[in-house]
Amino acid sequence: MEVLDGSQDKGWGIPAHLWLYGGWQEIGKEEGNMEAYTSFARVYDMFMDNIPYQEWCRYLTEVLAQYKICDGLILDLGCGTGSMTELLAREGYDMIGVDNSPEMLEIAMEKQQASGLDILYLMQDMEEFELYGTVRAVISVCDSFNYLPDYEALLQTFRQINNYLDPGGILIFDLNTEYKYRVVLADKTIAENRLEGSFIWDNYFDEESRINEYELALFIPENEGGYKEAYPGGQPYRKYQETHYQRAFSLEEVFSAIKESGMELLGCYEAFTKDAPKPDSQRVSVIAKEKGKSGNEKETDCNGKF
Repeated sequence: MEVLDGSQDKGWGIPAHLWLYGGWQEIGKEEGNMEAYTSFARVYDMFMDNIPYQEWCRYLTEVLAQYKICDGLILDLGCGTGSMTELLAREGYDMIGVDNSPEMLEIAMEKQQASGLDILYLMQDMEEFELYGTVRAVISVCDSFNYLPDYEALLQTFRQINNYLDPGGILIFDLNTEYKYRVVLADKTIAENRLEGSFIWDNYFDEESRINEYELALFIPENEGGYKEAYPGGQPYRKYQETHYQRAFSLEEVFSAIKESGMELLGCYEAFTKDAPKPDSQRVSVIAKEKGKSGNEKETDCNGKF
């Protein structure tokens, strides 16, 4: 088994939203321990510091401006701890964040309270989310849709999105590719050691089901000051474990689900660029448009905003 040091390549990182779709269990404590859950939600941002959120936000605002969406309601679906939600709110959008993890949303709301930004957070599943009305756009970053287990779940999510988009509204999302799961992650083990915590991340990709299984072990000090401050006598970190699953969707499946949901495919690109995807692309960005609603499409003059 090949072992890779996550600190050697900033592209490895921990998969986005790795903690969103299951419960954490602290070793030696009862399953469902909320203190343990909260600890992991706080660790999430630390291990996601390799994600270029600012760069991705610029891409999103440029695409939105291209389709004359420079203000109004935007839904961040699978918002996690609200990092992208906050950035888009700072760009002047009225943001709604939806996630199914109360622990992640707790962190997101702490950020919102600190920033003073006007953001509404809702705890809901992607397949069944409900809003008070329609929105001008839906965005979803960090491979959240890969956590949908099969084609039907992807299709149902797209149908929900199409239902809650304004006439002509836009969906922008990214996905990890089959190539990434089959070749890059495959059956590899990735590890990273930091003062604030360490992880060992094992991957197992099943070609038949196209499911990538993550087995993750984290070693986290109870004190935020790190190992030396928390345990000057040398006591080891506390261990946490979790298993999660991501589905590799082919682009053909994605395009088919978009069409079947009633939306119109506008484009597919190398992630957060305007370049066509390549056979060895690890992540792609997809843009789709609402279809089926009557009414005039909303447009805003974006000159000079971005």
